[in-house]
Amino acid sequence: MTTRIYVPNDTGARSVGADAVATAIQTAIEQAGLDARLVRNGSRGAYALEPLVEIDTDHGRIGFARVEPRHVATLFGGSHMPNARHPLCIGRVDDLPFLKHQQRLTFVRAGVIDPVDLDAYRANGGFEGLERARTRTPAQIVDEIRRSGLRGRGGAAFPAGIKWQAVLDQQAPTKFIVCNADEGDSGTFADRLLIEADPYQLIEGMLIAALGTGASQGYVYLRSEYPHARDVLTLALSIARHAGVLGRDACGAGRSFDIELRMGAGAYVCGEETSLLESIEGKRALVRFKPPLPAINGLFGAPTLVNNVLTLAAATTILAKGGEYYAGFGVGKSRGTMPFQLSGNISRGGIVELPFGASLRSLIDTFGGGSLSGRPLRAVQVGGPLGAYMPPQLWDTPLDYEAFTYVAAMLGHGGIVAFDDTVDLGAQAEFAMHFCAQESCGKCTPCRIGSVRGVEVIQRIRRGEATAANVALLEDLCETMEAGSLCALGGLTPMPVRSILQHFRSDLVHAEHGR
Repeated sequence: MTTRIYVPNDTGARSVGADAVATAIQTAIEQAGLDARLVRNGSRGAYALEPLVEIDTDHGRIGFARVEPRHVATLFGGSHMPNARHPLCIGRVDDLPFLKHQQRLTFVRAGVIDPVDLDAYRANGGFEGLERARTRTPAQIVDEIRRSGLRGRGGAAFPAGIKWQAVLDQQAPTKFIVCNADEGDSGTFADRLLIEADPYQLIEGMLIAALGTGASQGYVYLRSEYPHARDVLTLALSIARHAGVLGRDACGAGRSFDIELRMGAGAYVCGEETSLLESIEGKRALVRFKPPLPAINGLFGAPTLVNNVLTLAAATTILAKGGEYYAGFGVGKSRGTMPFQLSGNISRGGIVELPFGASLRSLIDTFGGGSLSGRPLRAVQVGGPLGAYMPPQLWDTPLDYEAFTYVAAMLGHGGIVAFDDTVDLGAQAEFAMHFCAQESCGKCTPCRIGSVRGVEVIQRIRRGEATAANVALLEDLCETMEAGSLCALGGLTPMPVRSILQHFRSDLVHAEHGR
C-alpha cells in the first residue's frame, strides 16, 4: 500500500524551508524506490513545528518537527520509512496538546488534506452544508444562520443572520456576495491559512450565501501581500468550475453562481467594507457614507452581502450540522468558535480554534507557552493594530465580545500579539497614530488630520514638553477621533493609545508637569 508523506505547502511553512524539504523527500523516494507519494497539504497552523512532515501509518499520522533538508537522509536512511525512534519524531500529530485541546470546526481539515483535491474535500465532510442548503428555501437558510448566533468574524461582530436577511429582503435582479479577504491587521493570518489549506470551504460558504440571499455573482477581494493564497484559490476556483461546482447550475434549477478573484493594492482601509466595494468598482478606495448600507445599495448599486473569510467558512458547518449545534459552543452572545491567532514574542505561535469563553491567559500560557525570549510577558495586543494593549491583570478576561468591550478592548479578527518586558509602549502609542496617518483614506477630517496631530502630540509628550497640557490635548483628540471619524480606522485608533495611558502610563508620560 502506498504510504503518503505530507509536507505543508502553506506560506508560513514555506517561509522556513518547506519547499526545499519537499524536494529532498521526493528525491529520496525516487532514489530508494519507496512505495510512497508526497502530498503537499495545508498547514495545521502549529507554526512552531514547521516544517512539519507527517507520515501515514497504521496508528495514524506520525509527525517530524522542524525538518530541514539535511535531515532527510537520516529520515529515509537505509531505504526505509521514518519511524518513531528518529529524534525529530513528535508522535501522533493528533495527540499533540497544541492541537488535541482545540475545538476545530472551521479548521477541521486544515493540514489534513491536499487543499486543491476536490475528492479529498468531499471525503472529509466537504459540501455537506451545501447539499443541505439545496434542500432548503432561502428563508430557511437564513433562519439557520440566525439560530447559530454567528457574528461577523471580521472585527465588527455584527450578527451575520441580520445581514443575510437584509440582502434576502431586497427585490433586485442582481445581488452579489463579496468575501472580504483583505486581512490587513498585524498578527492575523487565519484568512490566509484557511484559503491556502481549505479553499473549497470558502467556495462552499459563498455558494450557501448565494442560495440564502438570491445572489448570482461572488467576488473574493484578497490582499496583494498573499501571492500564494492567490495561486491556491485561483486553481481551486478553476477546478470547481470544471467540476460544475461553480457555473451555470451551481445553485440548482438552472441558477448560476460564479466567483471572481480581485486583488487589493496594499491599502489597509480596504478592510472596511464600503472602501473595498469602491476598490472592486475600480475607484479610489474611499469610505462611503452610510446609509445606504451595502445590503441595500452595495457593489455597482446592487444589494450586496459582505462577509469575511471566517464568517463564510463558518456557514458550511452551520448548514451541515445545524444552527443549534453551532450555537452550542461559546458563551453569552458570542456563539460558536473563533480561530485565535498567536504571534509576536510567543513560544508556540499559530492558529488556536476554541469556543468563545476561554481566557486570554489560557491562550498565552497553555497554548502559546509564554514568551519566546524567556523574559516575562508584559503586554498583549488583541484585535490588530487598533486593539488595546492588555496588561497581565486583564488576561483572565473571557474571550468573548462583550467581556472585552467591558474592559475597553476588542477581539477584532482574533489576532493576539505578545510583548515581553523590553517593549517600549510609548513608541507603540506613537505607532498607532502614525499607522492611522499612513493608512487613512483621507475622506474625513478627524482621521486624516487627527492622526497626524496625534503623532505630534505624542512626540511632545515623550519629550516631556508641557506634559500635563499635552496629555489633556491627546485625550481630547482621541475623543474627537472616536466620535467624528467616518469609519473604524479613525474611530478605533485611540483604543491602543488610551490603553497605554491607562495601563502603561509611565512608558508614555515620564513626568507630568506643565509650563
